[in-house]
Amino acid sequence: MPRYDADTLSFYQSYCPDYAAAGPDGVSRHLHSFIELLPTGARILDLGCGAGRDARAMLAAGFEVEATDAVPAMAQLAQARLDRSVRVMRFDELDAHEEYDAVWASASLLHVPRAELPQVISLVHRALKTDGVHCASYKAGKQEGRDSAGRYFNYLTRDGLMEAYHSAGDWHLKSLLEYEGGGYESGTGPWLAVTLQKR
Repeated sequence: MPRYDADTLSFYQSYCPDYAAAGPDGVSRHLHSFIELLPTGARILDLGCGAGRDARAMLAAGFEVEATDAVPAMAQLAQARLDRSVRVMRFDELDAHEEYDAVWASASLLHVPRAELPQVISLVHRALKTDGVHCASYKAGKQEGRDSAGRYFNYLTRDGLMEAYHSAGDWHLKSLLEYEGGGYESGTGPWLAVTLQKR
């Protein structure tokens, strides 16, 4: 099984402007607590940066940010917002070794097929320096599946999420939050946000 879903990438490529316009104007609710954990001037990988809202906020806070997205149209949109290069890269193409103080993955790794998620997380672990921080948010659920737009989601339980992380590397759990959040489609649903530190 590939470590990405082609139909999901196709959706974002085709509907990139509509998707970006439908999103919230502010940054992720978890961003502030994430950057509070980081040293001054930390080097951050924004993995699946979307339209670049969080990356712009991290840059404004004085961090060194490398923004990436698997979708060329989305990367182009983020590049215009950030006025800097945004790398087109799928998660399974991450080949860094202990290069980053932090990896931010807001509502992005939730598209990785369940069976492949531990392998992708292991690439995140490898990319972090020792004591590096990783934060990611996922839609919660019991069974993987697709939404009405055809996008794939891994829909993880709390236990399933932690099992994926612990099988992929040596992590210290900083926090695991359960909350109600929205998305591209109307309405709200259950989400999980996890913050961990590489041992």
